[in-house]
Amino acid sequence: MKKAIDYYHELLVKDEYLSSTQQILQEAAENRYLAFGKRPVCSVLRPYFIDQPTYNFVHNAAQLVSTGINLLGQRLMTNDELRKQLDLTPEEEIIIKFDNKYGAPDVSGRLDGFLSSEGDFNFVEYNAESPGGLAYGDELSDTFNKMPIMQKFSETYSLKTFAIRKKVFEALLLAYQHWGGKGLPNIAIVDWRGVSTYGEFLLSKECFEQHGCQVKIVDPDELEYHNNKLFVGDFRVDLIYKRVIIGEFLNKFGLNHPMIDAVRNNDVCIANALQVQMLYKKSCFALLSDPIYHESYPADVINALLKHIPWTRKVRECKTVYKNSTVGLVDFIVANQNQLVLKPNGEYGGKGVILGWESSSEEWSETLKTALSSSYVVQERVPLGQEVYPSMIDGELNFGERFLDLDPYVWNGKYIEGCGIRLSKLSLLNVTAGGGSATPMFIIDKK
Repeated sequence: MKKAIDYYHELLVKDEYLSSTQQILQEAAENRYLAFGKRPVCSVLRPYFIDQPTYNFVHNAAQLVSTGINLLGQRLMTNDELRKQLDLTPEEEIIIKFDNKYGAPDVSGRLDGFLSSEGDFNFVEYNAESPGGLAYGDELSDTFNKMPIMQKFSETYSLKTFAIRKKVFEALLLAYQHWGGKGLPNIAIVDWRGVSTYGEFLLSKECFEQHGCQVKIVDPDELEYHNNKLFVGDFRVDLIYKRVIIGEFLNKFGLNHPMIDAVRNNDVCIANALQVQMLYKKSCFALLSDPIYHESYPADVINALLKHIPWTRKVRECKTVYKNSTVGLVDFIVANQNQLVLKPNGEYGGKGVILGWESSSEEWSETLKTALSSSYVVQERVPLGQEVYPSMIDGELNFGERFLDLDPYVWNGKYIEGCGIRLSKLSLLNVTAGGGSATPMFIIDKK
C-alpha cells in the first residue's frame, strides 16, 4: 500500500491532476449533495486504498463478530434478565416486541472499527439503529472514478468498489418482500426536517426512484395513519427507510405517533426494525466482550469476539475480570484513566464520549460520577489506524497524518460487503460532529 499511496501522491503534485481533482470534488459537493450543511463531506484528495488480502481479513472478522451480534440479539429477545443489562426505557421495551415479520432487524448496519498499522483490528461500536454515510461513500466512489488522476492510477493498479446504494435498495426490498409486500413499495425516508445529512437522503431518493419506486423525504410530523394505512398527504407509505434515531423520536413523541401505531399493527414495513434499539446500545459490547456471556456461541465466534472487541463493561460498582485478574471496576477505572474510554450507553455521533488520555483527572472523575448515576460503558483504548492524506489548506497542498476508522457494512444481520471510511486529525472520529472527512474505499492490486 505504501508504494501505491506514494505513487498516487507523486501524480497529485502535478498541476494537471491537482487542479482537476480539486475541481471535481468541489463540483460534487455543490451538485451531488456531498456536503453536511455547507461543509464538504470529503476534504481530502485521496481515497483509502486496501489490498484484497487485507479486505478479506476485515471481511472475515466482521462476519464472525456480526454472527455474535445476531446471536446476542436473539438471546436478548427471549431473556428478560439479560436484557436488563441494556437499560432500555419502558417505551423501548414495548417497541422491541413489535413483530417485524422479516427476520434480522438490522437490514443495514455498520461496525465501527480500527485497523492499526500493526494489523490489530478492533470494533468499538455497532451502528444498527440508523447507519449514515452509506450513500455519501458510494457517491464519492463515483466521483473519484471520474478523476483523471484515478484513470492514470488505474493504468498501474486495478480498482474495485462496491455499489452500496444499490445494496441498500436491495436489502430494503428484500425486507419488504419478506414482510409480505408485493411489487415495488412507496418509500418514505423519515428523519427530522433540516438535518445535516439531508444530502444523503437526496442521493438515496434518486437511487430508489431509478429502481422504479416512488419516494418522499418526510419529517415524522408529516405522517398520518388512518384506514390501516400510513400516509404523507395523499402518498401512501408502504416502506419506511428509518433514518430518525428512535431514542430521540421517543423522547419527543413517546408511543403516541402514527408511525408507531402503523408499525405496531404491521400496516407498514420499517427498516431498520425497532428491535435494533437493543443492538444500538453500547452495553451490547459489554455482553459481547465478557466471557461469562459466551456459553452459547460457536468457538470461532468466541475467538473473534475476544480478538476483535476490546474489553468493555457497564459502569457500576462491581467486581469484574480484566486479563484473568479480578478487579473492582470503579477503582480500576480511576487507576487506568489513560487506557480507557467512557461512553454514554444510548448516545451517538460521539456525544458524551470521554477519552481518558485526553482528559484531565477532574474531568474523568466528574464523568465517572455521572456514569455511576446514569447508563455508561467503559471500554479499553484500542490502537488507531493512521495514514498520510493530502488536502488543500489555505490554497496550498498539504500532506498530513489522519486517524482513520474502517467500518464494514452489515446486511440483513449477517452478510458483510463494503466499508465506510472516516478520517480525522482528532482521536475521536466522527464526521458529522465536525472537523472530519469521509473518503471512499478502493480495493487495489498491482497489474
